[in-house]
Amino acid sequence: MSVSHVLSQLRSLEAESIHIIREVVAEMQRPCLLFSGGKDSIVMLHLAVKAFAPARVPFPIMHVDTGLNFPSVLDCRDRWVDRLGVQMVVASVQDAIDRGLVREEPNGSRNRIQTPVLLEAAEKQGFDALFGGGRRDEEKARAKERVFSFRDDFGQWDPKNQRPEIWSLYNGRVHQGESIRVFPLSNWTELDIWSYIEAEAIDIPDLYFAAEREVVDRSGMLFAVNEFTPLRDGEQAQVRSVRYRTVGDANLTAAVESAAGTLREIVDEVAAVRLTERGATRGDDKVSEAAMEDRKKEGYF
Repeated sequence: MSVSHVLSQLRSLEAESIHIIREVVAEMQRPCLLFSGGKDSIVMLHLAVKAFAPARVPFPIMHVDTGLNFPSVLDCRDRWVDRLGVQMVVASVQDAIDRGLVREEPNGSRNRIQTPVLLEAAEKQGFDALFGGGRRDEEKARAKERVFSFRDDFGQWDPKNQRPEIWSLYNGRVHQGESIRVFPLSNWTELDIWSYIEAEAIDIPDLYFAAEREVVDRSGMLFAVNEFTPLRDGEQAQVRSVRYRTVGDANLTAAVESAAGTLREIVDEVAAVRLTERGATRGDDKVSEAAMEDRKKEGYF
């Protein structure tokens, strides 16, 4: 009887990501993993744990805290930190506003002003490689990006000047002040992420599961009514069964109508959708067609 040694889709992706994470640790001096407590960064940290088990994860994690986070996401973030005993660096956008490093934008979004905060923290800590949870299926600008994404000494990305990655060979060479952003989940899809979370029974925030929640409909997007998105004059709240496909800032991230209350139901639901999670639920990407690419050129991860 012959035995097949062909890896499943998920195990093949897992092996590729672990290889990338190990390659960064071998090549770079001081890497760091960007960790928000959302599903993609959680999967990335879970993979880092596997990459170095039984030893501890050999680099710190960093959260660029906008001050507009869902409380349950922060709770999940802290559970992971406590469970693994990893060092966490928090780069606070509110602190940067108070210090005058950045200015609050009139539209209430803190996405663009995250970038100087991220770059300042990375320079202060001496990080020369930052792991990000971006995936190519999420958005056009991310689809262009290499696994090892070179950033100049201003932290900026030039989409027209990227390094080749033939045969999955990665070039981590940087000069003083330059850095690399690394995306171990580049080749994963949203369905892969959820299938992996189900297979590995990974701890995630409860916002990802459907529940009856108070929401307000704004231009077809359902926003939770909370301290970050209070009702405006003339608006009425509704209670609907919704869940979140992605969790960014609470004032910009919309929920989707859903009855998926288990991981298996989420996997089945995601398998049937045709719109990416960012396109369906992230108000910050509605600013313009090139909103994400513009931010990435400035230094956004």
